Amino acid sequence: MERSKKPDPGAFPAGKVLKATTLRAAADRKTGPHERAPLPPAPEGVRCGGAEGGTGRTQAAESGLGAARRPGSAHAQSASPGSGGAGSTGSRHMAQAGSAHRGVGGQRSAGAASGCALWRWALALLWLPTAAADPSRRQWPVPYKRFSFRPEPDPYCQAKYTFCPTGSPIPVMKGDDVIEVFRLQAPVWEFKYGNLLGHLKIMHDAIGFKSTLTGKNYTMEWYELFQLGNCTFPHLRPEMNAPFWCNQGAACFFEGIDDIHWRENGTLVLVATISGNTFNEMAKWVKRDNETGIYYETWTVQASPARGAETWFESYDCSKFVLRTYKKLAELGAEFKKIETNYTRIFLYSGEPTYLGNETSVFGPTGNKTLALAIKKFYYPFKPHWSTKEFLFSILQIFDAVIIHREFYLFYNFEYWFLPMKFPFIKVTYEEIPLPNRNKTLSGL
Repeated sequence: MERSKKPDPGAFPAGKVLKATTLRAAADRKTGPHERAPLPPAPEGVRCGGAEGGTGRTQAAESGLGAARRPGSAHAQSASPGSGGAGSTGSRHMAQAGSAHRGVGGQRSAGAASGCALWRWALALLWLPTAAADPSRRQWPVPYKRFSFRPEPDPYCQAKYTFCPTGSPIPVMKGDDVIEVFRLQAPVWEFKYGNLLGHLKIMHDAIGFKSTLTGKNYTMEWYELFQLGNCTFPHLRPEMNAPFWCNQGAACFFEGIDDIHWRENGTLVLVATISGNTFNEMAKWVKRDNETGIYYETWTVQASPARGAETWFESYDCSKFVLRTYKKLAELGAEFKKIETNYTRIFLYSGEPTYLGNETSVFGPTGNKTLALAIKKFYYPFKPHWSTKEFLFSILQIFDAVIIHREFYLFYNFEYWFLPMKFPFIKVTYEEIPLPNRNKTLSGL
């Protein structure tokens, strides 16, 4: 969620969280939304396994093999999820990381190993498209992809309000210190609109800390580097064929808590006390989390508003960072108070999503030009507007696409998905998510 006010002096320094040179080499090669179907056994005479006859497996490299074309639509699938060619995220483009090929174990002769390897590779190349196309193999919600480091922002991406302008490193607390933990919440864009969005329960979340030994207090939050609009919709640059995304989010830590800001229209309430040791362990986790979770996701996408409805995609925003931090503190032994905690969530409702491809497979030289044009046409009305007439016309275009034609193109994990939209289409909720229970086995930290 967009930060609720213009950044205060003292924040997790941007330079400390943005040290990297490439996005694509950073991607961890994890299982995508389409799980692999099991390979069939080798034919008679070909033994694949160890000395005792056990079978082994070779995980094929991501190869850009596609799933089936959706009948009667432009949504041709050009690559399986996780294949080469991640989309832009405000980072400079470089080559995709190498394949993730894991060998099989066991002792065998050179000839048997060679025959087995050839057989498995041949099967893998034939089998991967089937696995990718099999709807029963999809994993919902699609896991949020983490990265091995944070990419350097592209100079094209500029924030209206500087991200974390003068931050401070997270301090190391004395082990016997008692740290108070505060829940912080205030209306989004309060510095500009006051409590207007607070009436709609569109809130920004953060965490506060106070050291008993030093009396110093601190604020920690996670938000967009280039504001919410840039994280939700791309730029359509004339010199580029593919949409260009300025999408990154990061943690911000600075000394001080603006009591008036959080109390006036929001929340500043004590939720737990922890030791200095626990705080230090949390700080290590925050740094790891911040280096690997690099992009913001506005939408939670579900099949319907009904309780227990299938979730297709989870959001990744300020409130999710707070919830992850609370969960980590509970794992470290923190005991939270029994108070109600609510969070803003923005939902899209759709039928089962269709995977379309990544930037390379959709917009590259061999991509699907019809699909590429449809995606850019969809995003065009979401561009910044310079006149009231432009704005009103764009609203009509968005209404026609999403409500009348029930179409939405989602960019998630640097890959494109088609959402067949369903009533009520979009909804903003303010839902209770309880504070976690502590892990009593670690309560001595």
